[in-house]
Amino acid sequence: MGDAVAEAEDVTESRLLLAEYDRIKEEQKARIGFRDNLLYFTLAASTAVLAITVQNKHAQLLLAVPVICLVLGWTYLVNDEKISAIGGYIRDQLGPRLAEINGMPSGVIFRWEIYHRGDVNRRTRKRLQIAVDLFTFLALPMTCVIVFWCSRAVHPVLLAASIMQTVSLTALGWQFLRYAER
Repeated sequence: MGDAVAEAEDVTESRLLLAEYDRIKEEQKARIGFRDNLLYFTLAASTAVLAITVQNKHAQLLLAVPVICLVLGWTYLVNDEKISAIGGYIRDQLGPRLAEINGMPSGVIFRWEIYHRGDVNRRTRKRLQIAVDLFTFLALPMTCVIVFWCSRAVHPVLLAASIMQTVSLTALGWQFLRYAER
């Protein structure tokens, strides 16, 4: 019974916060890997559809690319937002709380969460990343839609579907730009 009391006393707020940090960093790491793989998978799936379209000469197959890019692009964006939210939570909530409990100045704990954001090349990298994201999830599928519109495969139902895809892709592109501004 004495060991149970000793163990209970060992559970401090600092230990709980450090355990939370470990868990959310694991979640962040998993989300980063998943997000990055979404980009590669989107390119691979789109390339496969393009190859099948060229091989079979069925332009209507091009309309599969926007669907792929919409679903995977939205998933990519949501994961990217959660990755950033985790970093913000560590910087703005968890680190300062842990520092306060331990009588340390704010910004002393989890310095990497702040340090890497001050890199002089960060803005350039962020701009290049948004360009890659917009190319992959917006320009590539819109090119497919335009090529479809210029083909002989345009039928009213497919035309309506492609217009809905265009509106959806525009909304996704706007979300990418809106999120990048933050």
